[in-house]
Amino acid sequence: MKRKGRSITRPAVIILFVLAVTILTAFTRLSTIFKQPANFPAPLYSFRDNAVSEDGFLLGRRLFYDPILSADQSISCGSCHIQAAAFTHHGHDLSHGINDLLGNRNTPAIQNMAWYSSFMWDGGILDLDLQPIAPITNPVEMGDTLLAVLKKLNAHPEYPALFKKAFGSDSITTALLMKALSQFMVMLVSADSKYDKVMRKEGMEFNPEEQKGYDVFKNKCGSCHKEPLFTDFSFRNNGLSPADEPDEGRSLVTVESKDQFRFKVPSLRNLGFTFPYMHDGRFYTLDEVLDHYSSGMHESSTLDPLFRLSDNKNGIILSAAEKESIKIFLATLDDSSFIRNPYFSEENAMKYVK
Repeated sequence: MKRKGRSITRPAVIILFVLAVTILTAFTRLSTIFKQPANFPAPLYSFRDNAVSEDGFLLGRRLFYDPILSADQSISCGSCHIQAAAFTHHGHDLSHGINDLLGNRNTPAIQNMAWYSSFMWDGGILDLDLQPIAPITNPVEMGDTLLAVLKKLNAHPEYPALFKKAFGSDSITTALLMKALSQFMVMLVSADSKYDKVMRKEGMEFNPEEQKGYDVFKNKCGSCHKEPLFTDFSFRNNGLSPADEPDEGRSLVTVESKDQFRFKVPSLRNLGFTFPYMHDGRFYTLDEVLDHYSSGMHESSTLDPLFRLSDNKNGIILSAAEKESIKIFLATLDDSSFIRNPYFSEENAMKYVK
């Protein structure tokens, strides 16, 4: 073979062929393991930097459920992110950590993380591959240090071999630990609710009550909770009254007064499993949430303009009938297959040793 007067040797051809096959195989494995739902946009997570593999996913799953990542080996990621609650801390307004210490925010759901560009209620972390560092090192959550965690993992009788199988190295580093956890988390895709099946025309339709609720939702709630992920990923002050020790939200990250009391707009998927609601878990029912939006807004200088009405009132005008309709529609966003998927379960995670 010749190009511009220079020949390409047989070994070079072989190397190029092997490289091409390797790249093709990697992308084939990725497309087989991580599947983008037909009604979802392209994910934002960089799979080029951390392509999901079967072994990487299984390793990440085991790490997610292993309390070895906490200081006293009593708390795992899965302790606060429970599958049956769509990976939230069921029934707890605030997260609980080692020694039963309380955090200051409600545990957010882990679902559809591949479409997020920032994490935490205040958006203080911009890379999923860095996100687990926060709970691992937080003194009221897992309360450990990365150095101590890596020491435990490298001395473990099984983990070095599992990292070797997943990443080709039995030397466990922070980067590989984070990549393994990310490979599990990006696979936590919830896209099989009734809403999704209707949108994908998979033989389902909304009944009249659900369709009415969908119409009300689009008119009253859709500007912030955009389909199909049901968040616009923005940060907004939604008029919650400050607690005794008010959490100033995003302003703690940006140090900007305009961001005071602004929090990330959460997804509305799986609300039937993820109560309590809001960044501090103050509401245990959707009725309380809807009542807040219709008549419970607290005035502040950073209240989102969308909630300022022309007659000097704040909130969203919602009749009792509209609230009921919205709840009926929101139930179509619950994905029971997500919370029951054995591939995501703690039981199967701790069986993985090979």
